[in-house]
Formats: sequence, C-alpha cells, structure tokens
Amino acid sequence: MKGSVEQVVVEKIEDGDKEKKKKRRSGRRSKQNPSPSALCNSVNQMPGEASEHLGNGGAINATTSLGQHKLEICPPDEIGFANASNVAFNSLPPIHINGRANQVNMQSSQNGISHPSDPGGKMFSKSCPESLTYKASSYSFMNKGFPSPYLMENYAQKNFFSPHWSLEAVNDALEKGDIFKALFCVNAHNRIEAYCKIEGVPTDVLISGIGAQNRAVEGDIVAVKVDPLSLWTKMKSSTASCKNSLVVEDINLVSESNNVTGNSCKGKGKIDVDSEYAYHGNHLSPEMELYSERETFLDEPYQSGTIVESSYDHVDVNHSYALDSSRAGSSSGLNYTRNAVEKICAVISSYPSKRPTGKVLAVIERSPRRDAVVGFLNVKQWISYQEICRKDAKKSKSALAFADHEYIQLTPTDPRFPKMMVLVQCLPKCLKERLENGDVTLEMELVAARIDNWGEDSLVPQACVSHTFGRAGELEPQLTAILFENAICSSEFSPKSLACLPHLPWEVPLEEFRSRRDLRNLCIFTVDPSTATDLDDALSVERLSNGVLRVGVHIADASYFVLPDTELDKEVQIRSNSVYMLKKKLPMLPPLLSENLGSLNAGVDRLAFSVFLDINLCGDIVDRWIGRTVIRSCCKLSYEHAQEIIDGPTNSGSFAFSGNSSPQLHGHFEWLDVISSIKDLHELSKILREKRYRDGALGLESSKVVFLFDENGNPYDSMLSERTTSNFLVEEFMILANRTAAEVISRAFPDSVLLRRHPEPNMRKLKEFEAFCCRHGLELDTSSSGQFHLSLKRIREKLKDDSTLFDILMNYASRPMQLATYFCTGDLKDNENDWGHYALAVPLYTHFTSPLRRYPDIVVHRALSAVIEAEEMYLKHQRTLNKFQDGPEVMGKCFTGINFEKDATESLECREALSAAALKHRVPDSELLAKVAAYCNDRNLASRRVKDACDKLYMWALLKKKQILLSEARVLGLGPRFMSIYVQKFGIERRIYYDEVEGLMIEWLESTSTLVLTLYPNRRSLRRGSPGKWRPVEDVALIVSPCDLKAEIGSSNEHANSSVGRSATISKSSSLEIEIGPSVFPLTARLLSTIPVVLHAIGGDDGPLDIGARLYMSSYFR
Repeated sequence: MKGSVEQVVVEKIEDGDKEKKKKRRSGRRSKQNPSPSALCNSVNQMPGEASEHLGNGGAINATTSLGQHKLEICPPDEIGFANASNVAFNSLPPIHINGRANQVNMQSSQNGISHPSDPGGKMFSKSCPESLTYKASSYSFMNKGFPSPYLMENYAQKNFFSPHWSLEAVNDALEKGDIFKALFCVNAHNRIEAYCKIEGVPTDVLISGIGAQNRAVEGDIVAVKVDPLSLWTKMKSSTASCKNSLVVEDINLVSESNNVTGNSCKGKGKIDVDSEYAYHGNHLSPEMELYSERETFLDEPYQSGTIVESSYDHVDVNHSYALDSSRAGSSSGLNYTRNAVEKICAVISSYPSKRPTGKVLAVIERSPRRDAVVGFLNVKQWISYQEICRKDAKKSKSALAFADHEYIQLTPTDPRFPKMMVLVQCLPKCLKERLENGDVTLEMELVAARIDNWGEDSLVPQACVSHTFGRAGELEPQLTAILFENAICSSEFSPKSLACLPHLPWEVPLEEFRSRRDLRNLCIFTVDPSTATDLDDALSVERLSNGVLRVGVHIADASYFVLPDTELDKEVQIRSNSVYMLKKKLPMLPPLLSENLGSLNAGVDRLAFSVFLDINLCGDIVDRWIGRTVIRSCCKLSYEHAQEIIDGPTNSGSFAFSGNSSPQLHGHFEWLDVISSIKDLHELSKILREKRYRDGALGLESSKVVFLFDENGNPYDSMLSERTTSNFLVEEFMILANRTAAEVISRAFPDSVLLRRHPEPNMRKLKEFEAFCCRHGLELDTSSSGQFHLSLKRIREKLKDDSTLFDILMNYASRPMQLATYFCTGDLKDNENDWGHYALAVPLYTHFTSPLRRYPDIVVHRALSAVIEAEEMYLKHQRTLNKFQDGPEVMGKCFTGINFEKDATESLECREALSAAALKHRVPDSELLAKVAAYCNDRNLASRRVKDACDKLYMWALLKKKQILLSEARVLGLGPRFMSIYVQKFGIERRIYYDEVEGLMIEWLESTSTLVLTLYPNRRSLRRGSPGKWRPVEDVALIVSPCDLKAEIGSSNEHANSSVGRSATISKSSSLEIEIGPSVFPLTARLLSTIPVVLHAIGGDDGPLDIGARLYMSSYFR
C-alpha cells in the first residue's frame, strides 16, 4: 500500500537560485512580449476572464484539427455590469485586499515555482498555451469552454487530472495521518481558487488551480494532501502589515463563506442563534445561537403588509463547518491523525505569515448538489452551429440528425460550479424537439442537471438534464428551482404520516394528568412574532423568598405525538426542519400538529416539557426542576406587545395596547399578572445577559434588512430593523433551557447524546479582521471570545455616530466564525474540549426549545424523557430499599438536579434503569446518532441556502420593478481596476469595475489609497489592451445632465439599457427613501468615503440573477 501511495503522489520541490533565475527571465520575456493569451491572464484580468488553470496558473487553450480557430477552454466573458452574474451574489470582499493581483494563483507561476498539482515541475506556459487537437467534423465553431464543433467524438485522449486514489489507499493514508478529510469550498469570484477546512487546524488550506482541485466540486468531502512548507503561499493582510494601503484585489475579494456552505462532513429575528454564525455572504449580521434561540420574523407565515426579515446577509452563504476528523479511521489511526494535525498547527504557529496549500487526492463523499445543478442551456450557439450543418447537409444532399456525441453547453447559475456538457441525445424529449425546431426561448428557461461523469481526460464534467422549471425571469420557476437544488421537500404530508396523529377535537388524555405535573393554574404566556402560528415555547415567573425568581420555560412536547420509527417520524426526519421563504413556510410537522395539537395556543390544555429555574438576583441558578407537564397559556403576546409592556408603567391594573390588535386574556388571570411577569422577566434577563458576557460570551449584533410586501405579495421596499428588548428577554431564557437540557442528557448518556458545538474562529480570517481594525485605528483583542466582545463593545461606542461603518465591522467580525453544528458525543469522546460553544462560552449546549420546527430538538426530548424516567425508577428503587433497611431518606436527584451525584449514576441499579428507559424511548446509539447529526447539519444548511436565495430573489424582483434605485454607498476597497462598495439599504456589497472604459481616465494614488476618475468624452485611456475590451461609460456610471436630473436615461448604449430597462427614468418612486444627488467628475474616492450609486436588477431570462451597481454621476458631457 505504501508503494502505491508513493507511486500516485510525487512531491518534487524545486529549489536553487539558478532555476529560479531562469524562471524569472522567462517570466520577464512573457511580460515584455505579451501575447493575447498572456494578456487574458495578466494580473489585471477582468472577472470571468481567467482561463481555467491547471496547477498554479497555467492556462489551457485548444485548437481544432483544421487550425482555423483557436478555442480557449475558458475564454473571456463580456465584462461590465451586464456580466455581474459572474460575481457571486452572496459575496463580500475580504479584508485582506491588496493591490497586487492574484498572488496565490499567479505569482508562483510567474516565478517558476512548481505546484503540488504539477508534481513533476512541468508547467503550462501562459504566454505559449499548449494546443489540444480535435479530430472532429468539418466545421470549427467558437464555443465558450468546449471543443468545437459540439462533438466529443474522437476527443484527444489527454489526461488533465491525476487519477483519484482508491478507497483503500485513502483509508490507509487517513489512518496514518498522511492525508486529511475535509469539505471542499470554492471561491465564487474565482472558481480556480478553493479551500478546505481540516478539523483542528486553525487556518484553511488553499487549493489553487483546477489541477490541484482534481475534479472536486462545491460541497464534496475530499481527501486532501497538505503541501510541504516550501510550497505554502504568503498569508495576506497579516497584522504586521496593518499600515499598508488598502487596495482591492480581484482574485480573493470575497468572503470565502460563499453562498452558505458548510458540512457536517457532512435568521430570523427569533434567530437560530448558533447555526448561523458563519454563513454570511452579503448581509451584515450573523445569525447565531447567541442571538436568539428563536426566530422573530422568519417564523411568520406571510400576510399582506407584514415586514419579513431578510437574512440575505450571508453568504455563502458558504463557510466552514467543523469537520469531525475523529471519524476518519480506526482508533489506532486517531493518534496518527492527531499527531499530523499537531504538526501542521506547530508549523502554522511558527510561520504565521504562511498559508497552507494542498491538493485533492480523492472525492470521499460526493456533494448532493452534484445531482441538482441549476443553470441555462446555451441554445443560441448550438442553433447557430446547426444552421451551418444544415447548409452543409443541403449541399451534400444528406440527412441531418443528432450525432451520438453531439452536446450542448450548460452554464450553472452558481458560479462555483464549472460549465458542463450535456449530450443532446440525453435531453428530455420535449427539449430535443424544441432544439430541432430552433426555439431560442429555450435559453431563457431554468433547467436542472445531474453530473454523471468527470473523467481524467475531460476539462469539464458531463451532465444530464433532469428537470425544467420555466422562464427564469418569473418568480415561481425561480422558487421551484431553489427548492429543487437544495432537495427541499415541498409536497403535502403523506396519508400514512397524518394517520399517526389523533383526530380533532382532541383533549389531553386523563392518564397524562396522572403522570405529569398540572400547571394550568400558573400564569403562563407566549411571546412570538405577531403572525406566528406554531408556538413552541412559553414563559412563567414566580417570586420566591430572598429575592429568588422561579422562571418556567415551557416547551411543546412534540415527541408525544412523533413516536420513534413511525411513518410520521420518518417523514419528519427527512424534512429535518422548517424552511422559511419570506412569504411562506414549509413546515417540518403537519399543520395539524405544529399549529394545533402541539402548539401552545392560548386558552387550551397542552402537553409540555417544563424547566423551572430558581435564579437569584446575581443571575445564579440555585435550584431547578425538569419534567413533563400540562399547561394552559393565558395569552399570546407578540414581541411588540411585550415591548410596550416593558416600556410602559410598572403598576397598572389595565393596559391599553397601541394598534388594532390587542391580545386576548384567558382564564382567571388579570393583566396585572401578565404585566408584572413580563417586567420581572425583563429585569432578570438583563442580569443574565450581563453575566453571560462577563463569563466570556460573544455578541455580534447589528441591524438587519427586512422587506415590505404589498397585498399581492410583491416586495415594494426594504428597511433596516434592529431587535428589541423583548427579543433579548426571550433569548436569555431559551439559552438557559438549552444549556440545562444539554447538561442533563450528557450526564446520563455521555457517549450517545446530540449536542451543539461551535468551534473557535478561523485564525487566518481573524488575523485579517485584526489587520482591518489596525488600519483604521481600532483596538481589537481576539485572545478569547470574551475579550473579542469587549473590544467590539468599545468600538461600537467609538462609532456610535457611524452606524453604517459599525455594521460593516460586524460583518467583518462574523467572517472568521465557523458554523455551529450538531454532533454525537460518542464521536468526540476523546476530545471533550471540542464540545464547547465558542460564541456562548459554555462547555455544553444543545437544541431543546423548538421541537415544532427542528428535528434535533425532538431527539433531545426523547433522551430527556429517558433520563427523567430512569431517574424516577432509580429513586423509587432507592426509597423502597431504604424503607426495608431503615436507611436515610433519598433527597436529591442524580441527573436533573443542580448537583451531579456521579457515584449514584455509576451504580448498577442506575445503569439498568437508564438502559431500560433508553430502550423504551428509542434513544439511538452513537453510530446512528452520528448519522442523524450529519443529516440534520446538511438539512439545516440547505434551509439556510433557501432562505438566502429567496432574499436574493425578492431583492432582485424589487429592483426589477423599480428599474433603478438610487442609494448611498460606502467604499470598502479601492484599486486601479475596481472598487468594492457597501449599500446599507440592502446590506449588500457590490463591485464597480472602471478599467478599460471609453472616455474614463483612471488615476490610482497607491501611497494614499486614493482613486480619481475623470471623464474625457470620445477618448480612450492610453493603457495597452485589446480594442474589443473597451466598454462604454454607461456600463460604469449613470450620467445625468445637471440641467435636468429627471431626464430620461439616454439610450445611446443598447447594452446598458437592456440591463437596466429601456426608458427607465429617475422618478420619485426610485428615490423616495433618501434624496440622493449625483456626484461630479472628477470623482475622488477614498476608503470608507460615501458615494451615490445606482442599483438595478441583472439577469432573469438572460442569465443568473444578480444586483448591478453603477456610479451616479452628473456631467454636461453626457
């Protein structure tokens, strides 16, 4: 085995001054005599222009057998805002923006350094691209990314990739610690740059070049080999360079957490506080566990006029789940893996300015997204080629039919996926018929394809179209495609599942009153969004002696109805969680259960799990009780109602709520009972919150974007919203209940419970944030989560007059955060230090409080039921035993009490009771629970992607309706080619490219990081470049005359009008929110300066959806 591994991987490290000088001379010659291909791949290349790279920067071109046309495997796309779809929608520029171009991808190529993807030291020249010969038909047709003419027959047998290792070789190397298992994530701005997160390694591993990526795609679990130190790249934006100027760089100007990626290795105002700490692309406030265990807006079913929160503050989005390396192999191999991780960590610590690089050796688990790649068929090019063939066939008087190897290109909407080839013969019959009839409208339709094969000898994968959705410019096809590509179940619940539920009317059975504590005479109430229908948590509070408050957290007992291994349980597990789509919700449970039988509706008896916590005035828990109960909520409060009570008078027998909707009070309670309870809970929540932050918790609170919908369900505006005190009130007690449940079940079943962990931040991204703060004179201490929080608190105070900048900082602060994930304790039994939650600064945490929308909570409820029943059995046995032996009375609880009686829990009687209870309640073993955790992580991530995609879609629809929207923007990054801006109204970042534009002169003052743009009509800059690349100024700026700012936008540029909408005007409806005035030429822009911009919708029928941005300028030369 060792021999086979060595045979597959050849590590050749080039060194010696002579070889380096030779390479540099070669590089200088290439620069002095730039060829078209070299220009294409220069450091100033436009987005989307880079050819696919093998290894580290070598571009590959192809020619036909006739030599008539030179075909680039990935030629330059059109540039400008019309091509903004090449820029990921969910992408924020990172803080490490450096004026030099692609250091990672191209510098080593220019300097002649060999790359791991090119082990033999053989490199593909940029200036002299290698030609590939195709023995094809008699016509040569230019096609982006594919050999011509749409035939793969007789395609030159040349291997572009190394063979994937066998499973046996991978397992052997994993156990020895020679390679690592990791999630593969792709940079949405530059697909040839990817990265992997290795569990235990603080910095992600860069995978640069398609050769090193070796056919892995976004979301794959791969076997990755880390390169020797000599091949590692320079870490960008280290704190040592905090005084350097901030210049934007194209190659890595994106939060690497692109559209929400994570793995189990695989938002809301009532926010799922933890899961969402790292998944942010554009929006600025991470949704984390820390931020509210509940959802404030996202739980709301749509109603006309409602405000729905947008979590399009992510991105991507894409973000590193902590991957469990302990499952890589047998226990004997864990020491090797651990030692290897420790060695890498030691090297990183010794060389903090270096970033690890590596290469993919095999795909261990294929991403489910391989089966649902949504995109467009490039029909027009194919039809043009067919016209040529028809003319040829007519001349030769032969019949024209689809060839066996004829294909059509598919362009994914997600820029992280490669373009694909689809065999025409494999298309669905309806699509083939439309192709034969020359129906060009087929190019406007969204389709879904499955990646079937990607051989070593093919630069692109082969795919098969499986679904069609309809016109891409319409909302319904887009929504359907979003659900499909994320494998979200949107169908009705099956009759077999519904048969597991009782019929209405339903009442609590008498036997439940005998086995549960009756709390119907306690003042219990719910606090939820005003339109919420699935109420899974309620609160109560009682005053005890000595200033102690007994807080009750009452959670819907969904596990009573969802019994293990039933048809309902199987379907609920498949759905895993509720999915929120702004205007509607796809529930995890049937509405009969989530909105009726299980929901803690006011005025009716309901089954619950209750946690009573006795808390003193210092915020310490002095006693607790956990058990199953029957409750009756006295009223349903909204967050607005609770906030009015908090802000209102203290002693009031009645309360007049504002608005038209006042909550109804049920039972014998008075409003004074509810008001005093809310105020007591509010005061206690403030104490708990302060204590939590003193103990080291981290908060990244910032404003969020919400959309406003009209009565027809169409978005007409957006606004910023911040969470209120009532949100924080509920959050604190939900966090306490979750912590309590985690502590109890882990005591009883230390090797087989479902917990929630949040790893420490990504070290590289954390250093980038530190460098960013350093550049702007802001002190930041990230030595611990607590110090991090205190630093941000001081920065918030310093920037109290600049909320926009603070929102930007909060986004940057969230980037280093990794995603919180579910895990089985048995998987990490030897690494209990990894169980903790970084942001909450607690050693144990789980999800217990939302069983109506999260399957993991139901799993935890079952484990808690088993613990409570086992404890009762054991205590009953001990009381009986002591009665006959005249022993001392048994007082304490061994599992659920404050004090943990370890000796009692390890006794034979207690273990037997636990075993019997676990069997009764079907508590899963470690192996099964690990699979449940991994699946729930995957589904949680998928639901987040759906939410973000819907936010993007409705933002696009809003701008499409308005045609253009004026807004102010902050400049986040500057450079000689483009600037990065932040638009607070939508909480998004965009890029504006201004190089190679007709009549626009660029002056870049690197010493002061200042950009000056001057308009010279009918004049080009003197920069060298291909004439075909020069773009009209309308691509970069909307220029209006000072004489008439409301004049119609000129139609001189058809390309610009097609993107913004013909005859679009700057009407009051476009700029009602803020009066935005244009800037003038020459435009001087500096870092963090404010500039006016124009936003517009891009794509739809003619490509992927995106939001375009241009400068808003005034000039007499328009």
